[in-house]
Amino acid sequence: MRQRLYFWFKTHLGFSAKESRGFLLLIPCLLLLVGASQVLAWAKDRNAEKHYQQYLNQVDSLERAGVQLLASPLPTFNPEDTLSRSHSSKVSDRIKRLPFSEVDSVVLQIVPGIGALTAGRIIKHRESLGGFIKVEQLHEVFGLRPETIPVIWEYFDFDRVAPRRIEINTVAVEELAKHPYISYQEAKVLVAYRLQHGPYLQVDDLLKIKIFKKDWVGKIGPYLNFEMKKEESQNK
Repeated sequence: MRQRLYFWFKTHLGFSAKESRGFLLLIPCLLLLVGASQVLAWAKDRNAEKHYQQYLNQVDSLERAGVQLLASPLPTFNPEDTLSRSHSSKVSDRIKRLPFSEVDSVVLQIVPGIGALTAGRIIKHRESLGGFIKVEQLHEVFGLRPETIPVIWEYFDFDRVAPRRIEINTVAVEELAKHPYISYQEAKVLVAYRLQHGPYLQVDDLLKIKIFKKDWVGKIGPYLNFEMKKEESQNK
């Protein structure tokens, strides 16, 4: 078969035996290049489709939050981007202010200086806390620049009371220790004291545990619920 190909190359193309062997070796390389280009094109299409779907999800989230888009949020060049201007007068005055407890990681990116990763870390810390109630708590978020923190307050309303609180008189040690401000050892002491002395009625009851400092009790107090259900108060 190979000799026939060599003969055909010589009679029709004028190839020598050496040129015919080289041409046969070149054909698989060409086929690999064509196949690789097809695979790259397919991968680019899938990647573009993924980014476009993320874009649609962002637009949907912003629209559900009441944000009206005046231009595409896709990364296109805008000469005005090179101008120094006040972001609060351009954007925050035109959108509906939401409680920070209702904001997701997509809507949060409307704040200048907050990207997808930082927004995700902010939301994760908010959920583990039970909600932000003080601006100082935003300094606990890794990667959030200090100059960005005051800008967040221009876009959203913060909660005065923690949206989610821990039922301190019924919670188990493992669940209590999930809170960022409470270690496992502290959770064990809190639950053990409750089991021995009865339910906590107010935040100052935690100070009866002599090892706890007042500052720390004041820090975790807003995230604890001391109200007892009707059946619990009857059992008491």
